[in-house]
Amino acid sequence: MTPTGKFSYLDELNDVQRQAVEATEGPVLVVAGPGSGKTRVLTYRIAHLLEKGAAPWDVLTLTFTNKAAREMKERIEKVVGPKANKVWAGTFHSTFARILRVEAEKIGYPSNFTIYDTEDSKSLLRTIVKEMNLDKNAYNINTVRSRISSAKSNLITPKLYVDNEELRSQDRMAKMPHVATIYGKYTARCKRSGAMDFDDLLYRLYELLQSNPDGVLDKYRKKFKYLLVDEFQDTNQLQYAIVRKLVNYDQSPRNICVVGDDAQSIYAFRGATIQNILDFEADFKPHGIRVFKLEQNYRSTDHIVQAANEVITYNRRQIQKKIWSDKGDGQRVKIIKAMTDAEEGRRVADTVLEQKNRYHLRNSDIAVLYRTNSQSRIFEEYLRRYNVHYQVFGGLSFYQRKEVKDLIAYLRLVVNPRDEEALRRVINFPKRGIGNTTIEKIGEIAASQGISFWEALPMAPASARAKKSIADFIQMIKGAALKIETANAFELAAYIAKRSGLADFLKNDTSIEGMGRLENFNALLDGINAFVEEDTVIDTETIPDKSLATYLQNIALLTDFDVKNADGEYVTLMSVHAAKGLEFKSIFVVGMEEKLFPSFMSMDTVEGLDEERRLFYVAITRAEQFLTLSYANSRYRFGQMRYNEPSRFLAEIPMNHVESTHAIPSSDRVENMATSAKVSGSFKRRTSANGPNSGFMTDPKTFKPSPNEKIQAGMKVLHLKFGEGKVLSIDGGQGNRVATIFFQKIDNPQRRIMLKFAKLQILD
Repeated sequence: MTPTGKFSYLDELNDVQRQAVEATEGPVLVVAGPGSGKTRVLTYRIAHLLEKGAAPWDVLTLTFTNKAAREMKERIEKVVGPKANKVWAGTFHSTFARILRVEAEKIGYPSNFTIYDTEDSKSLLRTIVKEMNLDKNAYNINTVRSRISSAKSNLITPKLYVDNEELRSQDRMAKMPHVATIYGKYTARCKRSGAMDFDDLLYRLYELLQSNPDGVLDKYRKKFKYLLVDEFQDTNQLQYAIVRKLVNYDQSPRNICVVGDDAQSIYAFRGATIQNILDFEADFKPHGIRVFKLEQNYRSTDHIVQAANEVITYNRRQIQKKIWSDKGDGQRVKIIKAMTDAEEGRRVADTVLEQKNRYHLRNSDIAVLYRTNSQSRIFEEYLRRYNVHYQVFGGLSFYQRKEVKDLIAYLRLVVNPRDEEALRRVINFPKRGIGNTTIEKIGEIAASQGISFWEALPMAPASARAKKSIADFIQMIKGAALKIETANAFELAAYIAKRSGLADFLKNDTSIEGMGRLENFNALLDGINAFVEEDTVIDTETIPDKSLATYLQNIALLTDFDVKNADGEYVTLMSVHAAKGLEFKSIFVVGMEEKLFPSFMSMDTVEGLDEERRLFYVAITRAEQFLTLSYANSRYRFGQMRYNEPSRFLAEIPMNHVESTHAIPSSDRVENMATSAKVSGSFKRRTSANGPNSGFMTDPKTFKPSPNEKIQAGMKVLHLKFGEGKVLSIDGGQGNRVATIFFQKIDNPQRRIMLKFAKLQILD
């Protein structure tokens, strides 16, 4: 309470929060754990500055979303009134664009410069690649754009790029030796057009401050007497360089406060570097920095908080803190072990229904988080079957993604060539030289003669090259249609994926976005393979027909279900990256398997694994009351059945925080994995307690694998790793036979093994 008895906004804060708010002068680092009231501290700090007499235009607050800036101003206004609207608060890009509108002419740009979006940039790069007579397949536009973006984020000009042998060597290895030239031309063309792309809004502002024409740097140092940065762990090298310029880092720094959590630094793939927050205290130590750690979690119950605390201790370098909660023990972490990804989808959906019925959770209280967007398919399917409303965030619904719709359009066309919408979608994708004018003329012929678009194709008035492309396209579709009677859905899909050029087109895109599209494409093929290999049940009726037509009907029925609800009552499906900053009563983190989470792309370096663990930490700490982790022993990936080990992260959660110890991998091998990880920050070579045979239960010297075609249901077999087992059943077509085998001496005794890849010795 204030001396007059009036309730103060400061009374809403705990002791550490209040200290952070009131420490307004000099450099300040606020290390804010998950659910610790970070936004409240940041907004009340600004309000406190204004209450103490600072002018709103003296305060600059940099955020990562416009939504965060908007909400911040609304909160400040509740404390100090309308003057909150005059505070400079916005994203790095929007704020710097505002400054550049005033100062751009000093670095050779007009004040009304255009801001190029992603498509504008890509279009210009395509033009440059074409003008240079370069192979457009070799110079993938997304990859080239990514290289240029990375260079700008690291303050590498086109000239420095030319002189950087390491970058040039990387380009040569990628068979793109002319990226440096493209970068130079792209930069010159943008400037000639009076345009900046998104990276330029940072890059050109740094250029402006560095060159300091007409004392512009001093102008903005004097203007912004107080600088605050939210989510500081997500800044890149260029953003931190600008911040240091503005606060006069090299001399006596002005008042800067950064807020963030090193344990939630998860955007290295966008150029963010955790080093900024890890080094911040040391950077400003000579200037009397004060550090405040917000360690009380107001979001989650104790079992969830302690599980997160234990997991993050396995990372190497970090800011030491101990998050705690006074919300009670709550529910232990539940771990779901499934034999297949389809079973994982079903059991997650079952648990969603159980939580809704037993604990009266609403759909909006629940979120399913996954490592990659391509994983959403199986959970979408089961939630639809159970009539649970859901919505996919951070991307389109799986079956609405372009790469998925493209392949499905080809498959629809194979089954029904008269499908005009499918035909129009794919006739020139990937590009085969059939232009829009030709397509329009075909449509006119079909309309005038009253025939289908497909029937009008051979009549197209086109160049010889276009006519040949049309003839080849017709032959490809007819060739696939001839296989309908003899091939199952997966065989046809794999054939058309290759013959159409779709697979190669996606493989050639090596950017992060391109790899995501390829994952979605492969996930669709995996889903079709699962449809063929496993029993498909719709409304309790098993479908024996594995034809392409049946699969397409199945998909059409699923995707016709409208899951978007106007009142927002839906289960949320999103990637862990997209979930950052959100919270739900119940969180499901699915696909907890080695090479999936942690991602196989991260497993070559300790730094990569550390970032994956931080991502898992973010996933765990989204949960308020219920946390469920799931994994599958096998799943279809890239057209093959893959057998998976549980994620190492599961072994890092202490047993006393887990609902049932038998659900978590508990062999000596896993315990050894966890111990070695805590010591070194990365996992050593995996060994078993059984001795020097690297986890083998059978002596490799005496093991003699039998021909897989001789293995039948009912036989006893020997496996190098799993020991003796009994074949319970065999399913799948010739060449793709999958055996279900019960192994007595392992934790997860029932395994499904694809025989063409397995080595089994028949014992009787």
